[in-house]
Amino acid sequence: MRQLIECVPNISEGRDMNIINQVVAEVEKVDGVKLLDVDPGATTNRTVITFVGEPEQVCEAAFRLVKKAQELIDMRNHHGDHPRFGATDVCPLIPVANITMEEVVEYARALGKRIGTELEIPVYCYESAAFEPKRQNLASCRKGEYEGLSARIVTEEWKPCFGPAVWNESVAKSGATAVGARDFLLAVNYNLNTTSTRRANAIAFDVREKGRPMREGGKPNGKPMKDEQGNPIMIPGTLKGTKAIGWFIEEYGIAQVSMNITDAKVAPLHVCFDEVSAKAAARGVRVTGVEIVGLVPKKTLIDAGKYYLAKQQRSLGVDEAELRKIAVKSMGLDDLKPFNPQEKVIEYMIEDSSKKLVDMTCTAFANETASESPAPGGGSISAYMGALGAALGTMVANLSSHKAGWDERWEEFSVVAEQGQAIKDELLFLVDEDTRSFNLIMEAFGLPKKTDEDKAKRTEAIQAATKYAIEVPYRTLCKSFEVFEVCQKMVEIGNPNSVTDAAVGILCARAACIGAFMNMQINCGILNDKEFVKEIIAKGQAIVDKAEAIEKEFTARVLKQISE
Repeated sequence: MRQLIECVPNISEGRDMNIINQVVAEVEKVDGVKLLDVDPGATTNRTVITFVGEPEQVCEAAFRLVKKAQELIDMRNHHGDHPRFGATDVCPLIPVANITMEEVVEYARALGKRIGTELEIPVYCYESAAFEPKRQNLASCRKGEYEGLSARIVTEEWKPCFGPAVWNESVAKSGATAVGARDFLLAVNYNLNTTSTRRANAIAFDVREKGRPMREGGKPNGKPMKDEQGNPIMIPGTLKGTKAIGWFIEEYGIAQVSMNITDAKVAPLHVCFDEVSAKAAARGVRVTGVEIVGLVPKKTLIDAGKYYLAKQQRSLGVDEAELRKIAVKSMGLDDLKPFNPQEKVIEYMIEDSSKKLVDMTCTAFANETASESPAPGGGSISAYMGALGAALGTMVANLSSHKAGWDERWEEFSVVAEQGQAIKDELLFLVDEDTRSFNLIMEAFGLPKKTDEDKAKRTEAIQAATKYAIEVPYRTLCKSFEVFEVCQKMVEIGNPNSVTDAAVGILCARAACIGAFMNMQINCGILNDKEFVKEIIAKGQAIVDKAEAIEKEFTARVLKQISE
């Protein structure tokens, strides 16, 4: 699965668009990186830049951005309302999809080291990337701002994590950069059926982590209470990892609770929605929907869809589009305006827009396969047969979860359906990936071969592409074998009226395994790495042998069952 991270560097320039455009252009030069937003502020003299992509490409784009900002921005002349201590003031990396925070921390530290070593900029690692607790808070790293940096970087306590710990002409010009790893920040507004800002604020104070000041006698108009140090005593709200306030929006003519979710793992959007709704209801107010500000990771909607399906005791093993729809309708994401996932979900915004085989109609896919083009071929068809097998097993699981009299078993079948959906989605990806791997071989054969250097590069490219064209059908073989587990369970415990559907799924899985193995074998013939060939063929043959035994056993079992 494709890993995605977001980067949100802030540069200390918000007025000169010539400089801003040159810095942003560095991001757009890196293939595979999608620029999402550029937000300059004249008063703050700061620009927030947002881009997303796979980790290696994002880190490369971030490095180029920092380098260009160092070249164009002189901190000795910088003034603005926002705290800052460098030309690129902060550069956080944020996990979006299929990547852990621990992995993002490693990327952030590697980026920080590269900036410090190659650009000789002092770098402080903060948030999750910090090397010690006192550096987790950005404000602590940036204390004294640029004006205090010359004295701080030469101390042992605040020596940079990477880069020079001296004040020279280069550092005086660039200042320092804070490189971090943090969670995705969700910005959302809860629409209320009231125009009262006071009530919206009261609801915000009920839920936000900071809560509200404790007042004498517990009365709203009582004097705020303070501790021995003179600090306000707060009554915490119910949602950790959130900040919130109430306001009135002229455009919509309603009050809203505006919330930043700073830790979506602790406070997922659907949990926040339910809690805000409950607190609003306790005050006689109703939440009519949610307005998402900016973009969200796909996981936000998928998790919400599964949450609301589970509350209905329905199977969670449905496709992505259905989960999105459940999330949108459950939280009223289309309350104020239509909700378009292609414009609001990060992964959809950066999807490859090129034509995919799996997006074709069944007829078009069959016709394309039947054409004189060599791709899609047996590898793609094998992956598709495996996907159909997984789909059949998933269908039986979903039907079983809704069978009358089996209501208490919905969760048992939901687990199987989710497993089947995940297998199906991976195999659908492999349909196009198999064709892509074939095209990579054709591209390698098309490389120039005039000189000895050309020939060497061409041979190397052919071998690399061939190896990948073996690995892809091997992935198809392994993933198709997983289909058996889903379909076997459904033969054994699923709705008996659908037992033949599960059996056909098993037949599809067997055909997919054998077809994928054959495609591995034909590509092995032109690979020079014979040790790799020997090892992967042996593993493939073992899987095929198991697949044939399972298919034989369960086909016989189902034929006997339906003939009785």
